[in-house]
Amino acid sequence: MPGIADPTFPIPFVKEFRRFALDPKQPKLTAQQKTDLEFNIGLLRDVIILFTSTGAARGVSGHTGGAFDTVPEVACLLALFEGDKEGTKYLDTIFDEAGHRVATQYLLSALNQDLAAAHLLNYRTANSRLPGHPELGLTPGVKFSSGRLGHMWPLVNGVALSEKPKAVFCLGSDGSQQEGDDAEAARLAVAQNINVKILIDNNDVTIAGHPSSYLKGYDVAKTLAGQGMKVIEVQGENVEELWAGIAEAVTHQGPVAVVANRKMAPGIEGLEGESEGHEAVPVKIAIKYLTGRGYGKDVTDILLNMHPSEPVMFHEGSTTDKGACRSQFGEAVNLVLDKLTKEEAAAKVVVIDSDLEGSTGLKAIHKKHPEVFISSGIMERGNFSAAAGFGFNENGKVGIFSTFSAFLEMVVSEVTMARLNSCNAIMHFSHSGVDEMSDNTCHFGINSMFADNGLEDSHTTKLYFPADPDQMTAVVQQVFYDKGLRFIFSTRSKVPWILKENSQDRFFGEGYKFVPGVDEVIRPGKAGVIITFGEMLYRSLDAVTRLRAEGHDVALINKPTLNVVDEKMMLEYGKAPWVLVVESFNRKTGLGSKMGTWLLERNYSPRYAYMGTSKEGCGGLSEQIPFQGLDSQSIITKAKTLMK
Repeated sequence: MPGIADPTFPIPFVKEFRRFALDPKQPKLTAQQKTDLEFNIGLLRDVIILFTSTGAARGVSGHTGGAFDTVPEVACLLALFEGDKEGTKYLDTIFDEAGHRVATQYLLSALNQDLAAAHLLNYRTANSRLPGHPELGLTPGVKFSSGRLGHMWPLVNGVALSEKPKAVFCLGSDGSQQEGDDAEAARLAVAQNINVKILIDNNDVTIAGHPSSYLKGYDVAKTLAGQGMKVIEVQGENVEELWAGIAEAVTHQGPVAVVANRKMAPGIEGLEGESEGHEAVPVKIAIKYLTGRGYGKDVTDILLNMHPSEPVMFHEGSTTDKGACRSQFGEAVNLVLDKLTKEEAAAKVVVIDSDLEGSTGLKAIHKKHPEVFISSGIMERGNFSAAAGFGFNENGKVGIFSTFSAFLEMVVSEVTMARLNSCNAIMHFSHSGVDEMSDNTCHFGINSMFADNGLEDSHTTKLYFPADPDQMTAVVQQVFYDKGLRFIFSTRSKVPWILKENSQDRFFGEGYKFVPGVDEVIRPGKAGVIITFGEMLYRSLDAVTRLRAEGHDVALINKPTLNVVDEKMMLEYGKAPWVLVVESFNRKTGLGSKMGTWLLERNYSPRYAYMGTSKEGCGGLSEQIPFQGLDSQSIITKAKTLMK
């Protein structure tokens, strides 16, 4: 496993951490126990500040606040486990249903010496085995995969059933508790008296704001109590109160939720209580915090000497500058709404966010057209259905919903409901594919074709994946008032603008009109055909340009409508010597798995191959594409195998 040159971590936390036992039958801390507990909390928080801020320094992002918040709970549990050396009372795994708090798991791995402490400074870098969410079997010492937010508790119920009579612990949050899975998990835990202890960081902060503001009426403790859970509320920054609450939970046989009320990132000047605390702590704030804690230049210089290292790559046939299609989605919707009065817009359109407006382009709509906007919580299933229901039974209205593409897998049943009820809706799923997906495998948006799961005679469903910001605008404007379900995909990464052949004019710029269902010829050719879409178009264009320079007259086709067969173009594909589909979707479920069938159904038999995502991720940003073998050179290599 690659490491940094310095074999030591500048904060000797493994050596200095104070190991002592706490007995839940003694809910009141002694003076020494309190001193030791507070020392450990301060020490481990310092470590989290240092290594998560390397994500900000390197430009690979990350998350500090959640892991920083829950250190007191973790310190209490570690002391609890010290009193159970035989492992008969407690399962010594601290599960977490908020995967972005992965820093906790890496910290524990280092503390247990499964992971070199110095390696923490490679947080979220490519091939470091320290991705943005914990993955079982990847990182030494990590004992579970958290998956997506709010998905862990149901699984922990099963673990606890298997580990009877041990108590099993899971860290929760007011954000993850918004997911419907947790309501189901709570009901099962109560009904079966499962011995799970859920320790919830109730900091009133999520990515897009404060639940107390955007989700009026939501109360974690009351919600859980309503499910029948025993609920203990404590002040999370009061270690005596926190320990007493945990001790009470442990001595109770059955499910208990300890709700720890606190501000996000307590004690971090500039971040306390703010949504920005959710992200990786900025270097300047980290240095100020660490300096205030008494650390010197040997610690802070580590951050000052780290810088982003984005590789410089030039792709033939596209611009050097790049734009974000996910952001352009919101701007494109605004262009439609601008033509309506505010009253007309509010009557015809609703836009429902799932706590990701800044990431999926909806923030632009929120700012310019608040009359159509609803800030909602981390409730993708319900929000999807609400947006679809606004356009119920082809009533001429349009519901708009957006979230990450990975979460499309969560709403497949709701897609069916929307289709059965003839709903009109536009669903924007950003962060598609794998490009720049530092959260790694559980956040890959690769099974998006699942959205087209209706029967052939069912309500219209169209899947669109624009290739650059210009095409995103053209797609949104063209399909905005179409009937049916319209899914529009974009990537986390920025993409260049596609250029016309031998020109600096943008292919999807002035004069371009998007026609749904039509495959677009980007470069004509007769020696073979590469079919692609989305962020793989500019990479495939680079590959085709280089192949043509070598004398191979290869055609390049953009297929922005993913699930509609263009019969006219299929005839051309059938005549080609070979066809290669290039995509970042899952090889098992993507366009490539369908295109071969479409060809055979029409008695076409060109040599055929398809490229897509086939491996779990490597972390990092731009490294994900070449790791999957989807870079330009890999496309060239694959195409040449079909020429033989």
